[in-house]
Amino acid sequence: MLMSIEPKKRDVALVVDDSPETLRLLTDALDGAGMTVMVALDGAAAMRIVDQITPDIVLLDAVMPGIDGFETCRRLKRDAGLANVPVIFMTGLAETEHIVRGLDAGGVDYVTKPIVIEEMLARIRVHLGNARLTQSARAALDVSGRFLFAVNRQGNLLWATPQAQKLLADHHGAQADDFVLPPSLLQWLEQIKGKGSAKSQAASLPDNPQLRFYYMGETAPNEFLLRLSKEAGTALPPEFTSELGLTTREGEVLAWLSKGKTNRDIAQILGLSPRTVDKHLEQIYSKLGVENRTAAAAIAANATRRNS
Repeated sequence: MLMSIEPKKRDVALVVDDSPETLRLLTDALDGAGMTVMVALDGAAAMRIVDQITPDIVLLDAVMPGIDGFETCRRLKRDAGLANVPVIFMTGLAETEHIVRGLDAGGVDYVTKPIVIEEMLARIRVHLGNARLTQSARAALDVSGRFLFAVNRQGNLLWATPQAQKLLADHHGAQADDFVLPPSLLQWLEQIKGKGSAKSQAASLPDNPQLRFYYMGETAPNEFLLRLSKEAGTALPPEFTSELGLTTREGEVLAWLSKGKTNRDIAQILGLSPRTVDKHLEQIYSKLGVENRTAAAAIAANATRRNS
């Protein structure tokens, strides 16, 4: 009995350019490389196409009549479903300011005309590979149960794990897709980027101090990874924590311990690895002068009762 083998899915490229010669050159080359090609003569036509189908990669002319390539890219990136689709700019403009504009708009690469087909195909292979790795990593995050999401410089939500989506939806309403960081958190994000100790610093929503945001790093151009945690009522009183010489994080770990949570539970709640929780507990036992979690939990419970 012969087994049928499903044909490999063809990658879909959207080429946006007002030059028929360029469109013809790229269509022939991409088709020859085993890709499905869609073409648009301007930004408006490109937006209509992506309403119907999501391409794997976009090749975008920077200078076009009507909506130019930079604005087209910005509009594409506002769509959560297209936020991670790589965009390669094509143009005869090689000045640094134009390259910066393209990257700022959300592009991942920039090639100058006349286009060298071998170079273009090589760049496409690299960016398609990177996009697939990113998608695999996000799928793994979804399965791992992490409360993670990403925003762009404007604070618009690019993607979120299901757990983070639920927390955002609980705060924001029925849908989390249109969540945008408020000005106070945008300012915090701008200040905290690039700081070595940024991951230990948190910020809260002005109208919901229970929801805390931790900056995890820049995962792609114009994509910033944040971790969510709903932590109100889960930390020891600050005065007590300070008196015992515990850090804020150690106080949070001890508070959850006192509620009967396992190390693995605490790791998931606080977005830490189980090994990190173990190390925090070693420090907590040492500072409290106890040998086990039962004794530490008793001290935490007494502190909570005295301050309630």
